[in-house]
Amino acid sequence: MDDVVAQVPPIASPCINICRIDRATRLCEGCLRTLDEIARWGSGTPEWRAEVMAALPARQRQA
Repeated sequence: MDDVVAQVPPIASPCINICRIDRATRLCEGCLRTLDEIARWGSGTPEWRAEVMAALPARQRQA
């Protein structure tokens, strides 16, 4: 029997490789995610990631 390898779709990430956490807002200065969101990103569901992505524009406006 052949080994079956599941095809996992790439995870769209807002990361722009500016990884610094702002002490006041507790958000990454580059992608505007929280540390918890960054840590969970790889295992998060597509629906959860979409919710986080939808929240980012409002965070950008507040910054």
